[in-house]
Amino acid sequence: MPKNVVNPEFLPILEKMPSFDGLSGRSLPEVREIFMTSVRLIEGKPLPDVEVQEEYIPGPAGAPDVRVLIYRPRTRRANAPAMVYIHGGGLVSGHPEVDDPKCQVLASKMGFVIVSVDYRLAPEVKYPAAIEDCYAALKWVHDNAAQLGINRDKVVVAGESAGGGLSAALSLMARDRKEYKLAYQLLIYPMLDDRTATKVDPAPDFGEFVWTRSANKYAWEAYLGAAAGGDGTPAYAAAARAKDLTGLPPTFIGVGSMDLFLCEDLEYSRRLMAAGVPTEVMVVPGAYHVFDMFVPEAELSRRFMEAYCAGLKRTLGL
Repeated sequence: MPKNVVNPEFLPILEKMPSFDGLSGRSLPEVREIFMTSVRLIEGKPLPDVEVQEEYIPGPAGAPDVRVLIYRPRTRRANAPAMVYIHGGGLVSGHPEVDDPKCQVLASKMGFVIVSVDYRLAPEVKYPAAIEDCYAALKWVHDNAAQLGINRDKVVVAGESAGGGLSAALSLMARDRKEYKLAYQLLIYPMLDDRTATKVDPAPDFGEFVWTRSANKYAWEAYLGAAAGGDGTPAYAAAARAKDLTGLPPTFIGVGSMDLFLCEDLEYSRRLMAAGVPTEVMVVPGAYHVFDMFVPEAELSRRFMEAYCAGLKRTLGL
């Protein structure tokens, strides 16, 4: 796919962005280091009206505590909405600090108390460690609602890329376990379907930039501990495998037109709508994976955030 298809606002940074093509066990330490470097590339100034606190919360049974970052507006309000935020990184890299600018903006702009989860990564720890860590964070938010000053009826899950896929799986898990009710799921170019790693149809050029097919295949197999695209992938690992999408919370799915995940995200959107789930979809023209993280000031990045913030406000009555 030629670069002239890329939106001009997203072109300059593309030259500086790493490609994850050829991701392997050997190159993974370097990729994780790139994530640390990328934080320094995109970090903004701390917002004066948001306080950030690190906590260690109880993990799943028999597992270590889970590190989280908590973002709170300094001007507290009773019954604030809450967001469990889940970072990206292909299930094999990343950490909450990557999303620090976004979480600060959402806490400031929307009044959310945000709990951003530092879940365990593959291949050191495979499925279901990451999703169970995220569920532990959801449990902790509900158990500590009074202390956090949040409204249990206005808890949303959100995340980008692998974190979007984990958010979708967390919504399925919350629905099925019937312990907590979610108000919304915000899925930002989510990684939903391991079968994408094994097929080139319908558009072999999707995913040429940043997150590529080879990276996707390695990441899924590191997480699953098995071949991607097989018959046995559980729905809590890859949400697109879920047979029944009824009863899920209102949803926003956004993705770039050049993203490897475009087709799987649109198909999941279609299935959500068919299941009667209120679903909003936004495709950003000329955008590759994680475009908004690296060029947040671009007009299309701003419109993207405005669209999902509007969806959150409308649904939560903010």
